[in-house]
Amino acid sequence: MTIEFADIAWNGRSVRLEYRWIGRERREAPLVVFLHEGLGSIAAWRDYPLNLCEAGGFRGLVYSRPGYGRSTPRASDERWAPDYLHRQAREVLPALLQAAGAGAEKPWLFGHSDGGTIALLYAASLPDALKGAIVVAPHYFVEDKGVVGIAEAKTAYETTDFRDRLSTYHVDPDSAFYGWCNAWLSPQFRDWNIEEELSAIRCPLLAVQGDEDEYATMQQIDGIKARAPQTELLKIPACRHSPHRDQPEILTRATVDFIRENDSA
Repeated sequence: MTIEFADIAWNGRSVRLEYRWIGRERREAPLVVFLHEGLGSIAAWRDYPLNLCEAGGFRGLVYSRPGYGRSTPRASDERWAPDYLHRQAREVLPALLQAAGAGAEKPWLFGHSDGGTIALLYAASLPDALKGAIVVAPHYFVEDKGVVGIAEAKTAYETTDFRDRLSTYHVDPDSAFYGWCNAWLSPQFRDWNIEEELSAIRCPLLAVQGDEDEYATMQQIDGIKARAPQTELLKIPACRHSPHRDQPEILTRATVDFIRENDSA
């Protein structure tokens, strides 16, 4: 599967995004767009998008957001404001879909962590533009647990081999790490909350979280269901922040079943 690149105008400059199609020849199959976590990229997903699409007979579209993977890194003076997830949902994702030739489709979104939040915001902002979403370890408000976990990650990045390990997945690991870390640890971000947006979500929604998530409590997905009552919940035992790594079989089975039950032309 070949990596392709799309140029979009964003944030006052031209930005190149890497993306990859999976099973593009399955033209009648549901399209699943994968939205990576705060330190993710195409490479960081490893084989999970391929395995999920093969299990369900889906098409897949995977991409790295600006600042990540082999996409254009952040500018040296670029700091992400508290609305950075809103901008990814409302600006970057639609532009990427259009550039990759999927602008006229109604996809399923599969988002992890930050990517899950982007999926929620896309569903709230453009309710008629998607068929549904699977949000894995999403967040709709800032928990102390998450801030502590990110602060610990910053210490590890600056004192251990964490930076070297991230360089496997990003041409500029500092771009990815500090864009995410500095946004979440800024004082302005402590009041970030998208609870009001959740009530605008009308599409089918599956919210997933591991019971040992090191960044959040179950209040995240319970709160999503309170605002969007059509939400189905999947709480996975013996699972941390990344169910697609810790419990991939459970996540894949639930996702395939959910899409098959809710997909309609």
